[in-house]
Amino acid sequence: MYSFVVNGKTETCDTNKKLMDFLREDLRLTGTKDGCNQGSCGACSVLVNGRVSKACLFSLEKVDGKEIVTIEGLDQHQKDVYAYAFAKTGAVQCGYCIPGIVISAHGLLNKKTEPSDEDVRKAIRGNICRCTGYVKIVEAIQLAAKMFREKLSIPEEPSNGKLGEDFKRVDAVEKTLGTGQYVDDITIEGMLHASAVRSAYPRAKVLKIDTSKAVEHPECVSVLTAKDVPGNNKIGHLEFISDWDVMISVGDTTRYVGDAVALVVSTTREALEEIKELVEVTYEELTPITSCEAALVEDAPLIHEKGNILSHEHLIRGNADEQLAASGYVVTQHYSVPINEHAFMEPECAIAMPEGEDGILLYSAGQSIYDEQREVARMLGVKKENIHVQAKLVGGGFGGKEDMSVQHHAALAAWCLQKPVKVLLSRQESLMIHPKRHGMEMDFTTGCDAQGNLTAMKAVIYADTGAYASLGGPVLQRACTHAAGPYKYQDIDVEGYAVYTNNPPAGAFRGFGVCQTAFAIENNLNLLAEKVGISQWAIRYKNAVEPGDSLPNGQLVSKNAALKETLLAVKDAYENAEIAGISCFFKNSGIGVGLSDVGRCIVSVEDGKVHVRTSAACIGQGMATVTTQVACETLDLPPEMIIAEAPDTRRTPDSGTTTASRQSLFTGEATRRAAMQLRYELDMGRALSDLEGQEFYGEYSAKTDPLINDKKSPVSHAGYGYAAEVAILDEKGKVEKFVAAYDMGQVVNPKAAEGQIEGGIVMGMGYALTEKFVMEDGYVKAKYATLGLLNAAQVPPIETILVQADNIHDGLAYGIKGVGELATIPTAPALAGAYYALDGKLRPTLPMEDTFYQKKKK
Repeated sequence: MYSFVVNGKTETCDTNKKLMDFLREDLRLTGTKDGCNQGSCGACSVLVNGRVSKACLFSLEKVDGKEIVTIEGLDQHQKDVYAYAFAKTGAVQCGYCIPGIVISAHGLLNKKTEPSDEDVRKAIRGNICRCTGYVKIVEAIQLAAKMFREKLSIPEEPSNGKLGEDFKRVDAVEKTLGTGQYVDDITIEGMLHASAVRSAYPRAKVLKIDTSKAVEHPECVSVLTAKDVPGNNKIGHLEFISDWDVMISVGDTTRYVGDAVALVVSTTREALEEIKELVEVTYEELTPITSCEAALVEDAPLIHEKGNILSHEHLIRGNADEQLAASGYVVTQHYSVPINEHAFMEPECAIAMPEGEDGILLYSAGQSIYDEQREVARMLGVKKENIHVQAKLVGGGFGGKEDMSVQHHAALAAWCLQKPVKVLLSRQESLMIHPKRHGMEMDFTTGCDAQGNLTAMKAVIYADTGAYASLGGPVLQRACTHAAGPYKYQDIDVEGYAVYTNNPPAGAFRGFGVCQTAFAIENNLNLLAEKVGISQWAIRYKNAVEPGDSLPNGQLVSKNAALKETLLAVKDAYENAEIAGISCFFKNSGIGVGLSDVGRCIVSVEDGKVHVRTSAACIGQGMATVTTQVACETLDLPPEMIIAEAPDTRRTPDSGTTTASRQSLFTGEATRRAAMQLRYELDMGRALSDLEGQEFYGEYSAKTDPLINDKKSPVSHAGYGYAAEVAILDEKGKVEKFVAAYDMGQVVNPKAAEGQIEGGIVMGMGYALTEKFVMEDGYVKAKYATLGLLNAAQVPPIETILVQADNIHDGLAYGIKGVGELATIPTAPALAGAYYALDGKLRPTLPMEDTFYQKKKK
């Protein structure tokens, strides 16, 4: 018997389980989050006898007789202060890490009432945040310290919620205090637990699956295999390519170590691993294909029947060869960038349960409830309407939760057993299974004249798309359409291949293929600038597009574009620094390239309030806050009158996937259109009470042209955001500061916008300098603790400048463009430029070698 005090109350337990599990499962104190279960992320931080401790590292035996305080155990005033401070400063995005950070802050403030920023960063360095970049978290903790120190009360700060206001996020309080529900926080009476048996090899033929020993286990309810799938055993985020196996059938071949071979269902979560060990799978091991080069050998084994090339793109405008031959200077360089892990804070989790006679209710934390509805219905062989999906809070995504990971398995088990089933990935499973950022091998040739005016470019890109299609095709397209950069030259020849391998699938990841090609083209610009004898800044400013110019893909630059303005905003920072690099780039808003791309919203009047109903997933960017502010702007009503509903296939219309920096623009415009209809009624003199029960529908659909077309000025995407970023180093090569100017059109919420940019910069810094996803012959060797994620103590100061064109409102949704993906694209190129300025060495691979952060391999 173990006895200890939790939040002032004595608790006992007979079993020596993990403290984190006891808190979450026995006491239902779910503010303590399970982020990695390895002591590396800090999401489960609690106070043990006043000391900040990670609950996943403590057994109950170790805390016997001790006092534990969780986020729920803070007194009301403390909760109020932290909730206010974190909301006020914009320190909350996905929110999954925040309760643990609050606990770490509280541990610091109990000892030091007036901490320095360095003290704060040191205190929270054991807490990883993947969203914010830590800048606003430090501000929040300093504000809380001041309020405690000076005994300040919580101020009344009404806001009109209109565009451009630092309006507090609508979900900030529940996320800060841990009361908001992520899927794993939910327990349902009679709920079972399921987990997949994964392939023992990256590539192997499954000869036999013997479940006899497993089903004899006293906690085992069932072991499902591919033969138990009632509908289609193939799923896929893109309906027309559904090539991903729900489970690998006997006689079929596995394609990567994340492939599911069987699904074990247990009465308890604790018994799952034991039961999985009893499932005996006989394999014929085959040699895996782990590079594009190996996959493209003439007699290479086929990973999929149709071949090892998922997609091929060839974008040609003008005559690049002719222009390069006539150019004053030409550079050719090979660039290599690796597979990269999202490392969102919340491991994937889903709960499914029977609903009605032949339906399933699914609690999900993905990036599109309607995609999940479609894929689950296909798998079960039922109508889409039979699958009811509700979104809970999403603890980060960055593209990594666009594909299904656990939703289909939870739904399958619930369907077969007619009971509620939870599927939760461990952090190690998450690393193995979900799609990554594409590793790419790229050859870039770029030319300019004697004055540095760009003339032409050619590129050949090989993208490792891994075992399944995911979004490999669209990612390759975006890599190609952005490969020439936001510069005014028209002769380009970009050829790209997305190639299947036996590595984990690659798909959507913040930047969506553009981070890779931006790194290449921007490095080439630095080499050209050196040849011409001008600065990195000068070659970019000389060639940067302005409104009315044509981008290299032919699209005319809109009137609300401000790329040159961003460059001017960072000019002094670049020129006054002793060692600095610069990058400017652009990123599309919307799926574009001729594909269907629709935002939808229903605005309804219910119980005297205005409900804004969209299925747009919030993965940390603050979608509910965006739609609330658009509604406030349109209706001229205070935010207390607006309720932004969570995505639900029964209540909210299909607003498309949260991808391609599209939701603020597309669903923002749909919200504006729906709200305008209500506004018309109000302007006609009707009161809200007169409109009770009425619904107003808004929809926006972008009209774009296919990637390959013969138009002089095609419309590739609905819009673009632009940015310029300067990375400043000290003489040792340590990053001293970032200065970033972003044109994201109409800023919805300045604090939130800055937070997105800061988080994107820190993510880009990790990609450039520290992050490694270690693999060996198709096996994932990466661990959360060794990914190289940056902590608060490693992040330099970040200065953010929000730039706007004179014609800011020349566009949809009040001129909103979005910034989520753009935020991370210029960072690695800017750092590459800075290191080139430091020592004249080109670093053509990521993470860059021979730096303060990544010593050169011997």
